[in-house]
Order: sequence, then structure tokens, then C-alpha cells
Amino acid sequence: MSTVEGSAPMAHDGTLVGRSRDLARIDELLLGDGTALLLSGEPGVGKSVVLDAVARAAAANGVRVLRADGVEFEADMAFAGLNQLLLPVMTAADGLDGPYRDALHVAVGLGDGVSPGRMAVSNAVLTLLRAVAVDRPLLLVVDDLQWMDRSSVGVLGFVARRLSGTRVGVIAASRLAEGVFPCGTMPEYQLPPLDDQSARLLVGARFPGLAERVRQRVLDEARGNALALLELPAALTGPQQTAQASLPSVLPLTDRLRALYASRIGGLSGSCRRLVLLAALDGTGDLQVVLQAADSRDDLARLAEVERDQLINVDEGRGRLAFRHPLIRAAVVEESTSAERREAHRALAGVLESQPDRLAWHLAEAVLRPDEHVAELLQQTAHRMLQRGDSVGAVVALTRAAHISPPGEGRSRRFAEAAYIGAEGAGVLAHASELLADARRAGPETLHAAIAAVYLLINDDGSMDTAYRLLVGAIEADHDDAALADALHALLLVCWWSGREELWRSFHAAVEQRKSELPFVLRLTALTYPDPARTAKLALPDADDLVAAAHDETDPAVIVRIGVALFYLDRLVDVRDAMWRVVRNGRDGGPPRRHLTALMIICLDHYLTGEWDEVARAAEEGIAVCDSSGYRFFRWYFDYITMLLAGARGDSATAFRLGERVVRWATPRGAGTAVVYANQARTLACLGSGDYERAYQYATAVTPVGSLASHVPHAMWGAMDLVEAAVRTGRRAEAAAHVRALQEADIAALSPRFALMVAGAEALCATSDDEALRLYEKALSTPGVERWPFEAARVRLAYGERLRRARAIVEARGPLADALATFEWLGAQPWVQRTQKELRAAGQSTPSTSDGALPLTPQELEVAQLAASGLTNKQIAERLFLSHRTVGAHLYQIFPKLGITSRAALRDALAAVG
Repeated sequence: MSTVEGSAPMAHDGTLVGRSRDLARIDELLLGDGTALLLSGEPGVGKSVVLDAVARAAAANGVRVLRADGVEFEADMAFAGLNQLLLPVMTAADGLDGPYRDALHVAVGLGDGVSPGRMAVSNAVLTLLRAVAVDRPLLLVVDDLQWMDRSSVGVLGFVARRLSGTRVGVIAASRLAEGVFPCGTMPEYQLPPLDDQSARLLVGARFPGLAERVRQRVLDEARGNALALLELPAALTGPQQTAQASLPSVLPLTDRLRALYASRIGGLSGSCRRLVLLAALDGTGDLQVVLQAADSRDDLARLAEVERDQLINVDEGRGRLAFRHPLIRAAVVEESTSAERREAHRALAGVLESQPDRLAWHLAEAVLRPDEHVAELLQQTAHRMLQRGDSVGAVVALTRAAHISPPGEGRSRRFAEAAYIGAEGAGVLAHASELLADARRAGPETLHAAIAAVYLLINDDGSMDTAYRLLVGAIEADHDDAALADALHALLLVCWWSGREELWRSFHAAVEQRKSELPFVLRLTALTYPDPARTAKLALPDADDLVAAAHDETDPAVIVRIGVALFYLDRLVDVRDAMWRVVRNGRDGGPPRRHLTALMIICLDHYLTGEWDEVARAAEEGIAVCDSSGYRFFRWYFDYITMLLAGARGDSATAFRLGERVVRWATPRGAGTAVVYANQARTLACLGSGDYERAYQYATAVTPVGSLASHVPHAMWGAMDLVEAAVRTGRRAEAAAHVRALQEADIAALSPRFALMVAGAEALCATSDDEALRLYEKALSTPGVERWPFEAARVRLAYGERLRRARAIVEARGPLADALATFEWLGAQPWVQRTQKELRAAGQSTPSTSDGALPLTPQELEVAQLAASGLTNKQIAERLFLSHRTVGAHLYQIFPKLGITSRAALRDALAAVG
């Protein structure tokens, strides 16, 4: 009997996610007349929902459906199941022979008389069903077979064995190993858990606001169990659902989930319950730890008893123990008393002296009164968790440590440190606010409390001045060495965000006073970040050590601080892999604040190296993380990178709209650096659109012409922009003054990119053609120039313009064509149009990537020929004494010039252009 024909589309209506394949298989098993099927599966896996779908599909196909559900408290009531099942068709029993009619009426409670035997009832039921099925096919649907009374089950088994040649079908659902359906030939279909993709889809549809790391925890705990996927999130508090509060080690159960397993656990003996509680609270699956904590010779026998009840699986060979489902473990914990849990934790702590983290947790859960020794152990565990990148776990550990600390300074500092980690890195801002209040109630203000207050303040639209006063006052009042580095790093950021030179004095004084005690990364950041034009050269000898440290570091906080230290040295590409590790960790539920900083570093790195599509994706991700994590302050970072891309690609409306938004947001808060970044991005947009006067105004808002403003590090980024805007508006004296400032600061020593920009600015200001052309060639011969394609293409454009104006028409075409290829590859349309205009003025048509090949430079030709011969980038680099990145950059420009998109087409393209 085909009952689920046409039901597969129901999997897309939101109620049967991931069950299309199962429904199709059930349809196959029930195909034809007179068939029966046992549907089995773990509790909560979704058997009832699938049965509902089968019943609906059968009814839609003209099949009459009779339903019954097993009920636990009716399990001893004879024929209670038959009463549910047959009551809708009992009027047809009047047409049966007298003995059958009487037997049925008595069995289902509609008549009086002597209770009939099972055989009489079975034959009567079979006769009734055959009669009812004459008009149209009939399907019996039985749910929770394990709770149905044995008399009804016996009758259904009898019927199921005699369905051949009838138009009657039977499908019954039962928990695994609990359904006793006496029909040996009846096929069984075990309903599997939902696959990972379907489980994620189901949770996302029902709980769209669930934070990613919380969603992943639910998925891990539910293991595809449909009921658990829907009930576990519902048992969490609002802050827990949004990751604003930490999750417990064992997720709480709703009443529905608890009811699935409570009876099975309640039926265990006291010693068995203690054993499974030890296993549940241990949580690692280490069989030896559980047995040692149990300290009894016959516990293996008790373990076998629990295994027979299908609550756990034991692998003695590997020494492992596992609950058959995480929900069983959760139910074991919830069914225990607090005294039983403390005793179990104490027993486990007694066998874990060699594992300090696990020891600390079990001791903390075993104590009833404040205990400084245990609190200190748990605080050390929190610090180790931080080093592994688990900031949320560290908050939980420190919070528990504070709760078991004796009243006084220790309790206050632990609450404060938990609040600091929660606000600064973990993204649990609401919880951090509560912890900060606990810290202040427990004792005087501490450094970590001040830092936590600052992060809560700025993400609640507070001012930089208030944040600055909080930190400086706390640093002067509290000399907690353990928190000093964190406080100084926070002060560094607040001073940088403010963009005001006078605020930096307190920071520099504090660093100078305690320099020998500060971490290496912070000492270098103090040189490279506040005022790099004047001090960053002092850090250059140590930059390689910092890059090397990033590759081996596991703490996301340290990794992103290294990225910050290397930012104005243009060494971001050297720590790209480390930053991606942090981003991947953030995507997997790691600290969102680190995720955001790493994304910003990646955005700027990819922007400089020309991977602009990746920049756009990373910026969108950053904005989404800001919105979901509560770190609203950091949105301006990604607005800035979006402005840069929009301006460079010709979407000046977006660039100016975002610029206005950033300025309006930042000005009342005293976030001067955000205004500086917006002005630098708007300068670029104006240069692209040819609005040079406006570009000059924005550029000089970043730094006065003729100087690099003190403690405005981004003034170096816009150095060539200001010079170009000055030259193109006829302000040659001002342009020359600014070039002198760049030369005196020697920013060219900081990185090849700055060297390229300074040389390019010098060439723009040169009064004679010969001097200008020499300086352009110097700029373009900078080592590693191809790593910065946009800046290099802008210099090539300016070089070609100068050549053409010097009437070196033929010579101008080469750099202009190179610039055009790069601008087209980047999608920098304003610069594409300017370059095409120059090429036309140089007497050459302006083909794009689709209408003919552009000429190759001698080095590009050599690279193209070697690549066409089959050599890899690395082999070409070794042959030509270049870096493999330079070879890659050449190929990026060669492909569009030749009108091709792959290496395989190189040989034919080279032959076609001779």
C-alpha cells in the first residue's frame, strides 16, 4: 500500500526538515497491499512527526487512516489501544457475525459480558478491518507502541501476520529495543538522527537569534535528535541564547526532554546511579577515572548493568565510556541531588591530582564554603584557558573562582578580571556589566574593573574623554602588576581612538616608568602605533622577531596585538596566516573582539595587496559580527574599509555617505581617529573623481600641509594623496613642503610601500622633466613594488602622464598600459577612465581586457614565457631572482593584457601577439 506517495515536498515546508529520504524509504517499504512496518528510533528523534506525515499523505491519496497512541498509564488496561484504534469504525461491526460482533463490543468497552479471549478478539478485528477496507484502502497508524497494552499489541501482531491479500496496512512506531511487536517477518525501519545540515537548518529556522557558538553547542549536544534541537535552546535564558552569558557544562533540560529519560534513570539501583553520575560529571569518557573515583571492586558489574539498559557504551579495550546520547548524561545530572553531585565531584578530584585544570573544577563544584586555595587554583585554570583562546570559558572559571573566594580583595579582583575578559574580548557584554557590578560591591575599583568599564562605555556610545579618565585614574591608583599590561594596552587604544596628542603623555610616562616589566609586544607597539613617523624606526630591528612570534602563538589576544604592532610597518601580509587562524576561531565561536580586530587587519592587508573582492567579503563579515556581538563601537572600522573600496571603484556616493555617517557618529564621542580615517578615504574618492580641490581640503584635515601631525599615524597613509592634490590644484610650494616633511621623517625606511609613495610624491613635485622621470623610475624600482598594486599603478599612471607631457609619446604607452591593466583588474573605474584618456592622448587606442592584448614589459614577457613553458611561480622566481609573490603579481597583470583568464592559454596568446 503506497501511503507516502507525493509527500516528499513536505520536507520543504519547515516541519519535516531533512526527512525527504526517510519518507521515500518508508513509501517503498509500505508499497503494495497488506503490508506492515515497524518504525523505530531513539526517543525524540522525530518518529511521531514522520508518522503524522505518513498519515497525511495516505489520507490525501484516498486511504482511510485509523490512529492509536500508546499511553504509559494505560499500559495495564486490556485492549485500551484497540479502543482508540477501532472506535471510529465500530458501526461496521454490526454487520459481523454475532460472536465476532459481541467479542469486539466487549473488548473495546461498548458492551457487557464475559471478557473474550485474545484469539476471538484477534479474528474479530481482522474480519472488521477486511470489511472496512472493501470501500477504500485502510492504514493503521500506531505511535508509542512501547506504552500500548500487551493485549492490543498481541492482536495487532496477529493482524500484521495476516494482511496478505487485504487492502489494510499497518505502521507502528516504537523506541529502539522497547517495542515488542510479535511479528517476526515484519520489516523494521530505524529512523536516523537528522544530518548536520538539516539540524542546523531546523535550529536556525526556529531560533534565528541564537549566537553561532551557542548554536554549535546545541548541535553537538543534540546529535541530530529533533526534539532536543527544538527544546535545548528553549531551556536557555535570553542572554545565554545570544552568548551574552556563559553556558553551563551540562545544558539544562526542559520538562519534555527530562521525561524522555527520567524513568529509565530512576529505575537504577543507588550504586548504579552513583556510578553514572560520576561518569556524567567527569565528562571526558575516561573509564579508569570513573572506576578509581567509584573505589569499588564490583563497579564493573554495575557498569554492565547500566550498559544492558542501553544508557552507556563501554569499550574496556580502549578504556573509554560514553553515554549513548548527551541527553542521557544531562538527565543523570538533573535527576541527582546537590549533595550527590558534591560528593561525586569530591571523589573525582581525589583521582585527578596530575590534571590541575580538571582538579580545580571538581574542587570548585565540591566546596560549600569560601575557599581561597580552590579559588586560586581555578583562577590559574582561567589563565590557561585564555592562552588557548577560550575567553568565554575563562570568564566562567573566574566567575566561579570569585564566588568561592572569601570576602575581600581577592573576590573583587576575580570578578573584575572576569568582567574585563567578558567585555574586552569574549563578547558577553551584558554579563560583563553584571560582573562589574559584583566586583564593585565586593571591593574597591581595580585596574581590570576600569578596563571592563571602558569597553562597556564605548560600546554604549560613551566618550573617549571619560574612558581616558577612568583608565588613567585606575593606573595611577592601582599598581596591580598582573593587570598593568592589559590596562596600558587599553589606554593605548583609547588614546589612538581619540586622535589627540595631549592624551598620549600619560601613556608614554607609564610605559617609560615600567618599561622593563612590560611584554615585548606592548613595548614595540608603543613605538610603532602612537607616532610611527617619529619612533617606528626604533622597532624595525625587532619586527622579524614579532612576525616569527605570531606564527607560533596560540592566544588570539596576543596574535591580534602583534598585528596592531606591525600595522604601520606594513608587515600585515607577513602575519596573514596567523590572522586567519583568529578569524576561523571566531567563526567557530571564539572571542568576537579578536575576530573583529583580525578581520580589520585582514581587510587592510588585502586592500593593500589588491585582493579587493576578499576585502568586501571580510568587511561584510565584520559588520555582521559587530551587530551580533554588541561591539557597536568597532563598526566604523568596516565602514572605513567600505569607503576606501567605494571611492577607489567609483562609487563616490557611498564613500561620502559613509564618511558623513562616521564623522557624525565619531565627533560627539571624541573618536578623532575615526574622523581622520573618514577624511583619508574621502580624499581618495575625490582624487579618483577628479575633484582635486575637495581632495586637498580633506587631506589637509588629516594633517597640515608641510608636516606629519604628531600622533596621527594615518597621516603617513595619505602622504602621496596630499601631494597629488596640492600639485593638481597648483599648490606646488605646499606640495614641495610636504615632500620635505616626508623626507625628514624618513618614512621610506619603514616599508617598501612607504618608499614607493615617497618617491612617487617626490616625482610629482619635480620641476624638471628629467628629474621627475628619474624619480618615477626610482619609485618603480622599489623592491617588492608589485606587492602594492594600486599604489604602483597610480605611480605608473603619473609616470606615463609626465612622459606624455615631456613629448616622450611612445615611451609613455608602456607604463600607462601597465597601469590600465592593474586598474581594470582591481575594478578601479575612475582610474581606468583617467588612464584610458591618457593612452588616447598618447596616440594609442584603449583596449580593455576584452578587445585585444596590451603590450608586455620585458620582465612581464619573460615571466609569461616561463609560465607558458610549464614552470611554477616558485621556479620562475628562482630563475629570475624574484619573490614568488612578485611573479604572481606579474601574472595578474599579464592575463588581462593578453585577454586570457588561465595559465593554460598563455602559449597561444603569446603566439597570437607575436
